[in-house]
Amino acid sequence: MGGLLEGKKVLVTGVLDRRSIAFAAARLATEQSAQIALSSFGRAMNLTARTAKRLDPEPPILELDINKPEDIQAVANDLKERWGELDGIVHAIAFAPEDALGGNFLTAEWPSVATALQTSAYSLKALAVGLADLMKPGSSVVGLDFDARVAWPAYDWMGVAKAAFESTSRYLARDLGERGIRVNLVSAGPIKTLAAKGISGFEEIEGEWGRQAPLGWNTGDPEPVGRAVVSLLSDWWPATTGELIHVDGGYHAMGAPIR
Repeated sequence: MGGLLEGKKVLVTGVLDRRSIAFAAARLATEQSAQIALSSFGRAMNLTARTAKRLDPEPPILELDINKPEDIQAVANDLKERWGELDGIVHAIAFAPEDALGGNFLTAEWPSVATALQTSAYSLKALAVGLADLMKPGSSVVGLDFDARVAWPAYDWMGVAKAAFESTSRYLARDLGERGIRVNLVSAGPIKTLAAKGISGFEEIEGEWGRQAPLGWNTGDPEPVGRAVVSLLSDWWPATTGELIHVDGGYHAMGAPIR
């Protein structure tokens, strides 16, 4: 099937390398006839630029530090001049300092916690509101999540940030709904991305999926998550907003394993 996103213009954040979920979403969106632009900043720009060459056509890369309002405004200005409008946003941005992860929940100080919350949760509101004037009714904001209903080993303040991220998406869905803009999240199973490598104890989380997901789970394949993202960007979910879609092999629906 092709052309699911025919005529749509989409900004994809968070593309680092070909293993990233954001790259899978960008590739699949392109295959489904969307025009896309990527965003990156700082030292990651070179990595994003190399990865962008794997896409056909190669998309533009816009500089965006999500915690700088002036960068969001510059991206809005660029997209208005480039396209005139925007049909979709893929939010794939999250970060927590090292001292807020890996078993440091009780010792993390507020500056590190604040960074995690701003970058990983508030940024969804900042980006969606900053670009909302470019988005017409039927547009879609899709964020990448990791289920925050429970406490995970080593995830610590990033888990708290993801809980705030989920709540933020619901309030955005409420307040942007009158403009016809949908806001939904995709909760992915663990994927071996560069970001995951930075979380001490990720292997412990990863191992549980293979044992408990009824459909199984391949931590090296982000495409199932990318497909869900593209589906939510399309017109096939016209009355769905504020939703959290699990793409995790069914792990979230299972009870605790019997040891």
